[in-house]
Amino acid sequence: MFLTNVLQQLGLPYAWAWTIAQVVLIGVFEVVLLVSIAFFLLADRKIWAAVQMRRGPNVVGVFGLLQTFADAFKFMFKEPVIPAGANKVIFMLAPLVTATLAFAGWAVVPLADGWVVADINVGVLYLFAISSLGVYGVIMGGWASNSKYPFLAALRSAAQMVSYEVSIGFVIITVLVFAGSLNLSAIVHAQEHGWYAFSILFPMFVIFFVSLLAETQRPPFDLLEAESELVAGFMVEYSSTPFLLFFLGEYVNIVLLCAVGSVLFLGGWLPPVFWPHDWLPGLTAFFYAVPGILWFLLKICFLFFLVAMVKAFVPRYRYDQLMRLGWKVFLPTSLAWVAVAGAWVVFVRPVWDPFFARLFGG
Repeated sequence: MFLTNVLQQLGLPYAWAWTIAQVVLIGVFEVVLLVSIAFFLLADRKIWAAVQMRRGPNVVGVFGLLQTFADAFKFMFKEPVIPAGANKVIFMLAPLVTATLAFAGWAVVPLADGWVVADINVGVLYLFAISSLGVYGVIMGGWASNSKYPFLAALRSAAQMVSYEVSIGFVIITVLVFAGSLNLSAIVHAQEHGWYAFSILFPMFVIFFVSLLAETQRPPFDLLEAESELVAGFMVEYSSTPFLLFFLGEYVNIVLLCAVGSVLFLGGWLPPVFWPHDWLPGLTAFFYAVPGILWFLLKICFLFFLVAMVKAFVPRYRYDQLMRLGWKVFLPTSLAWVAVAGAWVVFVRPVWDPFFARLFGG
Protein backbone atom coordinates (compact mmCIF):
# COMPACT_ATOMS: atom_id res chain seq x y z
CA MET A 1 0.00 0.00 0.00
CA PHE A 2 2.84 2.39 0.83
CA LEU A 3 4.56 1.80 -2.52
CA THR A 4 1.24 2.20 -4.32
CA ASN A 5 0.71 5.61 -2.72
CA VAL A 6 4.27 6.68 -3.60
CA LEU A 7 3.82 5.69 -7.24
CA GLN A 8 0.48 7.51 -7.40
CA GLN A 9 2.13 10.66 -6.07
CA LEU A 10 4.64 10.34 -8.91
CA GLY A 11 1.74 10.62 -11.36
CA LEU A 12 0.99 6.99 -12.23
CA PRO A 13 -2.67 5.92 -12.48
CA TYR A 14 -3.89 3.71 -9.64
CA ALA A 15 -4.06 0.57 -11.80
CA TRP A 16 -0.42 0.90 -12.89
CA ALA A 17 0.76 1.91 -9.41
CA TRP A 18 -0.99 -1.06 -7.80
CA THR A 19 0.32 -3.51 -10.42
CA ILE A 20 3.94 -2.33 -10.14
CA ALA A 21 3.74 -2.37 -6.33
CA GLN A 22 2.40 -5.93 -6.33
CA VAL A 23 5.09 -7.12 -8.76
CA VAL A 24 7.82 -5.58 -6.59
CA LEU A 25 6.28 -7.06 -3.43
CA ILE A 26 5.99 -10.54 -4.94
CA GLY A 27 9.53 -10.35 -6.37
CA VAL A 28 11.07 -9.39 -3.03
CA PHE A 29 9.02 -12.04 -1.23
CA GLU A 30 10.08 -14.77 -3.68
CA VAL A 31 13.78 -13.87 -3.36
CA VAL A 32 13.58 -13.96 0.44
CA LEU A 33 11.70 -17.26 0.27
CA LEU A 34 14.31 -18.79 -2.06
CA VAL A 35 17.15 -17.82 0.26
CA SER A 36 15.20 -19.16 3.24
CA ILE A 37 14.59 -22.49 1.47
CA ALA A 38 18.35 -22.82 0.91
CA PHE A 39 18.96 -22.60 4.66
CA PHE A 40 16.01 -24.89 5.49
CA LEU A 41 17.56 -27.48 3.19
CA LEU A 42 20.90 -27.06 4.92
CA ALA A 43 19.19 -27.41 8.31
CA ASP A 44 17.53 -30.64 7.14
CA ARG A 45 20.92 -32.10 6.20
CA LYS A 46 22.55 -30.87 9.42
CA ILE A 47 19.82 -32.34 11.63
CA TRP A 48 19.99 -35.69 9.87
CA ALA A 49 23.77 -35.67 10.18
CA ALA A 50 23.59 -34.83 13.90
CA VAL A 51 21.28 -37.78 14.56
CA GLN A 52 23.78 -40.05 12.79
CA MET A 53 26.69 -38.43 14.70
CA ARG A 54 28.13 -36.81 11.57
CA ARG A 55 29.05 -33.18 10.92
CA GLY A 56 27.07 -32.74 7.72
CA PRO A 57 27.97 -30.05 5.15
CA ASN A 58 30.85 -28.01 6.60
CA VAL A 59 33.25 -27.07 3.79
CA VAL A 60 31.59 -24.52 1.50
CA GLY A 61 31.31 -21.26 3.42
CA VAL A 62 31.45 -20.75 7.18
CA PHE A 63 30.02 -23.89 8.85
CA GLY A 64 28.90 -25.03 5.39
CA LEU A 65 26.31 -22.23 5.07
CA LEU A 66 26.91 -21.86 1.33
CA GLN A 67 26.67 -25.58 0.50
CA THR A 68 23.09 -25.34 -0.79
CA PHE A 69 23.98 -22.44 -3.11
CA ALA A 70 26.95 -24.42 -4.47
CA ASP A 71 24.68 -27.40 -5.15
CA ALA A 72 22.16 -25.14 -6.89
CA PHE A 73 24.81 -23.66 -9.19
CA LYS A 74 26.07 -27.17 -9.95
CA PHE A 75 22.61 -28.25 -11.09
CA MET A 76 21.96 -25.09 -13.11
CA PHE A 77 25.18 -25.42 -15.14
CA LYS A 78 24.77 -29.10 -15.93
CA GLU A 79 23.47 -30.23 -19.29
CA PRO A 80 19.82 -31.35 -19.14
CA VAL A 81 19.34 -34.84 -20.60
CA ILE A 82 15.93 -35.67 -22.10
CA PRO A 83 15.17 -39.35 -22.86
CA ALA A 84 14.69 -40.07 -26.54
CA GLY A 85 11.22 -41.57 -26.01
CA ALA A 86 9.94 -38.85 -23.71
CA ASN A 87 7.25 -36.32 -24.53
CA LYS A 88 9.65 -33.38 -24.48
CA VAL A 89 7.12 -30.58 -23.95
CA ILE A 90 5.35 -32.19 -20.99
CA PHE A 91 8.66 -33.55 -19.68
CA MET A 92 10.07 -30.02 -19.37
CA LEU A 93 6.78 -28.47 -18.28
CA ALA A 94 6.24 -30.82 -15.31
CA PRO A 95 8.98 -29.44 -12.98
CA LEU A 96 7.99 -25.89 -13.87
CA VAL A 97 4.38 -26.64 -12.86
CA THR A 98 5.53 -28.18 -9.58
CA ALA A 99 7.73 -25.24 -8.60
CA THR A 100 5.23 -22.59 -9.74
CA LEU A 101 2.33 -24.08 -7.78
CA ALA A 102 4.53 -24.45 -4.69
CA PHE A 103 5.37 -20.73 -4.75
CA ALA A 104 1.79 -19.72 -5.58
CA GLY A 105 0.49 -21.18 -2.32
CA TRP A 106 2.42 -18.57 -0.32
CA ALA A 107 0.29 -15.73 -1.70
CA VAL A 108 -2.34 -16.02 1.07
CA VAL A 109 -0.11 -16.94 4.03
CA PRO A 110 0.11 -14.04 6.53
CA LEU A 111 3.65 -13.60 7.86
CA ALA A 112 2.52 -11.02 10.44
CA ASP A 113 -0.44 -8.76 11.05
CA GLY A 114 -1.00 -7.14 7.63
CA TRP A 115 2.06 -8.84 6.08
CA VAL A 116 0.41 -10.88 3.32
CA VAL A 117 0.53 -10.69 -0.46
CA ALA A 118 -3.22 -11.33 -0.92
CA ASP A 119 -5.40 -11.10 2.19
CA ILE A 120 -8.44 -12.69 0.56
CA ASN A 121 -11.51 -13.89 2.46
CA VAL A 122 -11.30 -17.36 0.93
CA GLY A 123 -7.63 -18.00 1.62
CA VAL A 124 -8.28 -21.55 2.84
CA LEU A 125 -10.15 -22.41 -0.37
CA TYR A 126 -7.27 -20.97 -2.39
CA LEU A 127 -4.83 -23.26 -0.55
CA PHE A 128 -7.13 -26.23 -1.24
CA ALA A 129 -7.15 -25.39 -4.95
CA ILE A 130 -3.36 -24.99 -5.17
CA SER A 131 -2.64 -28.18 -3.20
CA SER A 132 -5.03 -30.22 -5.34
CA LEU A 133 -3.23 -29.05 -8.49
CA GLY A 134 0.21 -29.91 -7.10
CA VAL A 135 -0.15 -33.59 -7.94
CA TYR A 136 -0.28 -32.78 -11.66
CA GLY A 137 3.40 -31.88 -11.83
CA VAL A 138 4.39 -35.30 -10.50
CA ILE A 139 1.94 -37.15 -12.74
CA MET A 140 3.08 -35.21 -15.82
CA GLY A 141 6.74 -35.92 -15.05
CA GLY A 142 6.14 -39.61 -14.45
CA TRP A 143 4.04 -40.13 -17.57
CA ALA A 144 6.14 -37.98 -19.93
CA SER A 145 9.34 -39.86 -18.99
CA ASN A 146 8.07 -42.91 -20.93
CA SER A 147 9.61 -45.26 -18.35
CA LYS A 148 7.88 -47.79 -16.12
CA TYR A 149 9.50 -46.72 -12.83
CA PRO A 150 8.53 -43.03 -13.05
CA PHE A 151 5.06 -44.05 -14.21
CA LEU A 152 4.55 -46.36 -11.21
CA ALA A 153 5.73 -43.58 -8.90
CA ALA A 154 3.27 -41.17 -10.55
CA LEU A 155 0.41 -43.61 -9.90
CA ARG A 156 1.50 -43.88 -6.27
CA SER A 157 1.59 -40.10 -6.11
CA ALA A 158 -2.01 -39.73 -7.31
CA ALA A 159 -3.31 -42.20 -4.71
CA GLN A 160 -1.16 -40.96 -1.83
CA MET A 161 -1.68 -37.22 -2.25
CA VAL A 162 -5.43 -37.49 -2.88
CA SER A 163 -5.87 -39.79 0.13
CA TYR A 164 -4.23 -37.43 2.58
CA GLU A 165 -5.74 -34.28 1.06
CA VAL A 166 -9.12 -35.63 2.18
CA SER A 167 -7.92 -35.93 5.78
CA ILE A 168 -6.29 -32.49 5.70
CA GLY A 169 -9.56 -31.08 4.36
CA PHE A 170 -11.59 -32.36 7.32
CA VAL A 171 -8.87 -31.24 9.74
CA ILE A 172 -9.06 -27.70 8.37
CA ILE A 173 -12.87 -27.79 8.58
CA THR A 174 -12.59 -28.31 12.35
CA VAL A 175 -10.40 -25.20 12.53
CA LEU A 176 -12.90 -23.25 10.42
CA VAL A 177 -15.71 -24.29 12.77
CA PHE A 178 -13.75 -22.85 15.70
CA ALA A 179 -12.57 -19.69 13.92
CA GLY A 180 -15.70 -18.94 11.90
CA SER A 181 -13.74 -17.60 8.92
CA LEU A 182 -11.97 -18.75 5.76
CA ASN A 183 -9.49 -15.88 6.02
CA LEU A 184 -6.11 -17.01 7.37
CA SER A 185 -5.46 -13.71 9.16
CA ALA A 186 -8.86 -13.97 10.87
CA ILE A 187 -8.00 -17.52 11.97
CA VAL A 188 -4.86 -16.19 13.66
CA HIS A 189 -6.79 -13.40 15.41
CA ALA A 190 -9.32 -15.99 16.65
CA GLN A 191 -6.48 -17.65 18.59
CA GLU A 192 -5.56 -14.58 20.66
CA HIS A 193 -7.00 -16.21 23.80
CA GLY A 194 -5.51 -19.66 23.17
CA TRP A 195 -3.90 -21.53 20.31
CA TYR A 196 -5.95 -24.32 18.78
CA ALA A 197 -3.13 -26.83 19.33
CA PHE A 198 -3.85 -26.47 23.08
CA SER A 199 -7.57 -27.17 22.81
CA ILE A 200 -9.74 -30.12 21.87
CA LEU A 201 -8.29 -29.68 18.35
CA PHE A 202 -4.94 -31.12 19.45
CA PRO A 203 -5.67 -34.54 17.80
CA MET A 204 -6.33 -32.65 14.57
CA PHE A 205 -2.93 -30.97 14.91
CA VAL A 206 -1.31 -34.42 15.11
CA ILE A 207 -3.25 -35.66 12.08
CA PHE A 208 -2.34 -32.50 10.17
CA PHE A 209 1.34 -33.00 10.92
CA VAL A 210 1.38 -36.64 9.81
CA SER A 211 -0.65 -35.76 6.71
CA LEU A 212 1.92 -33.02 6.00
CA LEU A 213 4.58 -35.72 5.79
CA ALA A 214 2.47 -37.83 3.44
CA GLU A 215 1.39 -34.88 1.28
CA THR A 216 4.98 -33.76 0.73
CA GLN A 217 6.38 -37.32 0.36
CA ARG A 218 8.63 -36.99 3.37
CA PRO A 219 9.88 -40.08 5.22
CA PRO A 220 8.36 -42.36 6.39
CA PHE A 221 5.98 -41.76 3.46
CA ASP A 222 8.54 -41.21 0.69
CA LEU A 223 7.08 -44.02 -1.39
CA LEU A 224 7.17 -41.93 -4.58
CA GLU A 225 10.96 -41.86 -4.43
CA ALA A 226 11.64 -45.24 -2.84
CA GLU A 227 15.17 -45.97 -4.09
CA SER A 228 14.96 -49.65 -3.14
CA GLU A 229 11.77 -50.11 -5.18
CA LEU A 230 11.49 -47.44 -7.88
CA VAL A 231 15.07 -46.30 -8.55
CA ALA A 232 14.39 -42.74 -7.22
CA GLY A 233 10.81 -42.77 -8.49
CA PHE A 234 9.20 -40.20 -10.76
CA MET A 235 12.39 -38.07 -11.01
CA VAL A 236 14.70 -40.86 -12.16
CA GLU A 237 14.89 -39.54 -15.74
CA TYR A 238 15.44 -35.92 -14.70
CA SER A 239 18.74 -34.09 -14.37
CA SER A 240 20.13 -30.58 -14.19
CA THR A 241 17.72 -27.65 -13.70
CA PRO A 242 14.49 -29.67 -14.19
CA PHE A 243 15.53 -31.95 -11.31
CA LEU A 244 16.41 -28.86 -9.26
CA LEU A 245 12.91 -27.45 -9.83
CA PHE A 246 11.30 -30.66 -8.57
CA PHE A 247 13.56 -30.60 -5.53
CA LEU A 248 12.85 -26.91 -4.94
CA GLY A 249 9.09 -27.42 -5.24
CA GLU A 250 9.23 -30.23 -2.67
CA TYR A 251 10.97 -28.10 -0.05
CA VAL A 252 8.84 -25.03 -0.75
CA ASN A 253 5.76 -27.19 -0.16
CA ILE A 254 7.19 -28.56 3.09
CA VAL A 255 7.87 -25.08 4.48
CA LEU A 256 4.49 -23.88 3.16
CA LEU A 257 2.62 -26.58 5.07
CA CYS A 258 4.70 -25.83 8.17
CA ALA A 259 3.58 -22.20 7.81
CA VAL A 260 -0.06 -23.23 7.32
CA GLY A 261 0.16 -25.48 10.39
CA SER A 262 1.53 -22.54 12.36
CA VAL A 263 -1.36 -20.34 11.23
CA LEU A 264 -4.07 -22.93 11.86
CA PHE A 265 -2.92 -24.37 15.19
CA LEU A 266 -0.03 -22.37 16.70
CA GLY A 267 -1.34 -18.83 16.52
CA GLY A 268 0.61 -17.61 13.50
CA TRP A 269 2.48 -14.44 14.45
CA LEU A 270 0.98 -14.30 17.98
CA PRO A 271 3.44 -14.53 20.90
CA PRO A 272 3.18 -17.37 23.46
CA VAL A 273 1.07 -15.45 25.97
CA PHE A 274 -1.46 -17.79 27.60
CA TRP A 275 -2.34 -15.74 30.67
CA PRO A 276 -4.36 -12.55 31.28
CA HIS A 277 -2.28 -9.51 30.39
CA ASP A 278 -2.54 -8.02 33.88
CA TRP A 279 -0.89 -11.06 35.51
CA LEU A 280 2.64 -10.67 34.14
CA PRO A 281 2.57 -7.23 32.49
CA GLY A 282 6.35 -6.96 32.05
CA LEU A 283 6.76 -10.34 30.37
CA THR A 284 3.61 -9.81 28.33
CA ALA A 285 4.85 -6.44 27.09
CA PHE A 286 8.22 -7.97 26.18
CA PHE A 287 6.62 -10.81 24.19
CA TYR A 288 4.40 -8.39 22.29
CA ALA A 289 7.37 -6.10 21.61
CA VAL A 290 9.03 -8.88 19.62
CA PRO A 291 7.97 -8.53 15.94
CA GLY A 292 5.25 -10.99 15.03
CA ILE A 293 7.17 -12.27 12.01
CA LEU A 294 9.90 -13.57 14.35
CA TRP A 295 7.39 -15.61 16.35
CA PHE A 296 5.99 -16.93 13.06
CA LEU A 297 9.45 -17.94 11.82
CA LEU A 298 10.22 -19.67 15.12
CA LYS A 299 7.03 -21.73 14.82
CA ILE A 300 7.86 -22.68 11.23
CA CYS A 301 11.36 -23.72 12.32
CA PHE A 302 9.90 -25.79 15.16
CA LEU A 303 7.60 -27.71 12.81
CA PHE A 304 10.38 -28.13 10.25
CA PHE A 305 12.64 -29.52 12.97
CA LEU A 306 9.97 -32.13 13.76
CA VAL A 307 9.73 -32.99 10.04
CA ALA A 308 13.52 -33.43 9.86
CA MET A 309 13.62 -35.56 13.01
CA VAL A 310 10.91 -37.89 11.69
CA LYS A 311 13.08 -38.48 8.63
CA ALA A 312 15.97 -39.48 10.89
CA PHE A 313 14.37 -42.14 13.08
CA VAL A 314 11.06 -43.44 11.63
CA PRO A 315 11.31 -46.40 9.19
CA ARG A 316 9.50 -46.26 5.86
CA TYR A 317 5.91 -47.55 5.71
CA ARG A 318 4.72 -50.15 3.25
CA TYR A 319 2.29 -48.78 0.69
CA ASP A 320 -0.67 -50.77 2.06
CA GLN A 321 0.09 -49.39 5.54
CA LEU A 322 0.15 -45.88 4.14
CA MET A 323 -3.27 -46.29 2.52
CA ARG A 324 -4.73 -47.97 5.61
CA LEU A 325 -3.56 -45.13 7.84
CA GLY A 326 -5.08 -42.51 5.54
CA TRP A 327 -8.45 -44.10 4.82
CA LYS A 328 -9.17 -46.24 7.89
CA VAL A 329 -7.66 -44.09 10.68
CA PHE A 330 -7.24 -40.45 9.70
CA LEU A 331 -10.39 -40.06 7.57
CA PRO A 332 -12.91 -41.42 10.12
CA THR A 333 -11.13 -39.67 13.01
CA SER A 334 -11.08 -36.27 11.33
CA LEU A 335 -14.69 -36.71 10.15
CA ALA A 336 -15.81 -37.53 13.70
CA TRP A 337 -13.88 -34.53 15.03
CA VAL A 338 -15.83 -32.21 12.75
CA ALA A 339 -18.94 -33.26 14.69
CA VAL A 340 -17.08 -32.89 18.02
CA ALA A 341 -15.89 -29.39 17.09
CA GLY A 342 -19.39 -28.38 15.99
CA ALA A 343 -20.92 -29.68 19.22
CA TRP A 344 -18.28 -27.82 21.28
CA VAL A 345 -18.94 -24.52 19.50
CA VAL A 346 -22.73 -24.81 19.76
CA PHE A 347 -23.22 -26.31 23.23
CA VAL A 348 -20.03 -25.93 25.29
CA ARG A 349 -18.42 -22.66 24.19
CA PRO A 350 -21.40 -20.40 25.26
CA VAL A 351 -20.98 -21.81 28.79
CA TRP A 352 -17.21 -22.23 28.89
CA ASP A 353 -16.16 -18.80 27.63
CA PRO A 354 -18.00 -16.76 30.31
CA PHE A 355 -16.78 -19.18 33.00
CA PHE A 356 -13.20 -18.88 31.74
CA ALA A 357 -13.46 -15.08 31.67
CA ARG A 358 -14.74 -14.95 35.28
CA LEU A 359 -12.09 -17.44 36.43
CA PHE A 360 -9.21 -15.34 35.10
CA GLY A 361 -10.78 -11.95 35.62
CA GLY A 362 -10.93 -11.25 31.90
